Amino acid sequence: MNLVLACALLAPVQPTHNLYVGTYNSPTSEGIYRLTFDSATGALGEPALAAKMTNPSFLAIHPDGKKLYAVGEVGESGKRKGGAVAAFDLSPKGDLKAINDQSTVGGGPCHITLNPEGTAVLVANYGGGSVVSYRVGPDGSLGEPASFIQHKGASVNKQRQEAPHAHSINTDPSGTFVYAADLGLDQVLIYKLDKATGALSPADPANVAVPKGSGPRHFCFHPSGKFAFVINELANTITAFTHNPKTGALTSYQTISTLPKNFKGDSYTAEVVAHPSGKFIYGSNRRGDSIAAFTVNPESGTLAVAGFATAGIKEPRNFIVDPTGKWLLVANQNADTIIVFAIDQKTGVPKPTSISAKVGKPVCLRLLATGGAR
Repeated sequence: MNLVLACALLAPVQPTHNLYVGTYNSPTSEGIYRLTFDSATGALGEPALAAKMTNPSFLAIHPDGKKLYAVGEVGESGKRKGGAVAAFDLSPKGDLKAINDQSTVGGGPCHITLNPEGTAVLVANYGGGSVVSYRVGPDGSLGEPASFIQHKGASVNKQRQEAPHAHSINTDPSGTFVYAADLGLDQVLIYKLDKATGALSPADPANVAVPKGSGPRHFCFHPSGKFAFVINELANTITAFTHNPKTGALTSYQTISTLPKNFKGDSYTAEVVAHPSGKFIYGSNRRGDSIAAFTVNPESGTLAVAGFATAGIKEPRNFIVDPTGKWLLVANQNADTIIVFAIDQKTGVPKPTSISAKVGKPVCLRLLATGGAR
């Protein structure tokens, strides 16, 4: 275990958090919701509407804990071309107040993140097959797009991979490199980030491929920074990579199924998350209605199936592990619920609890410790 990870695990964790929920609009959902989460007990509070917005499907909280950013997953944002991305001020009580918004230039923005310094907001446009970046102003506002990059190409699945479909965007631990998983291209594209301007430019190498027809969707780093993982929506697999922090290059070493051996029928994956200890990796199966748990070999990074969580899960989209590593929270899009699992610290397998909350069409979950930054 490296020194940074050891210090992070020893740092005290604030027990009370605000849980922000990104949703698709429905008769029971109008935007971004907020509820409390207690990491000592796993308890959830009553949801309340924090901000009205059209399809705020994915959220990102600024590293200082004082701003929140959301994509508006639409094809066109008013009279502007592309979808929307919005900036909000976070009050000490956790309330949201709009700062400003910008066009994402491309349509269907579906994922958003910030670099570790909080100087840049990065967005992936699924519908438009592109990525866009913004410089963050001193007040948290979003500037005009600092860069816009249109992906090009297609892959073997004529229904789902007829064109580029950028599905997520993430930075490496240093914030030097940016990784965009493109479902339509069967590639993870790699960019350099100018932290001062927020602009993106192709790295060298500029991409890494996954097996044809896989449909890479979401991406995460191991806490050590040595390994990275992409979950493949169409193949129901996770591909693991070693990571070169100097060049940003990824080298694949394993692809493993996210489904139980006896599963039959259609399924699509959604999210991949690393446990803060680095011992476990998790992936969600939509329609398969499960969370797959894997152990991680600390030396090689090789994944092995540990088990599956299924109780109460229905169309699981995004899910998160809380900072203590004790709880796994799942957004059930088609059940209009958020449910909490207790993580077995030896096996890594999430165990069901009776804890849940009702939120319409939940897609994304983000935690912020009350009273300060994460």
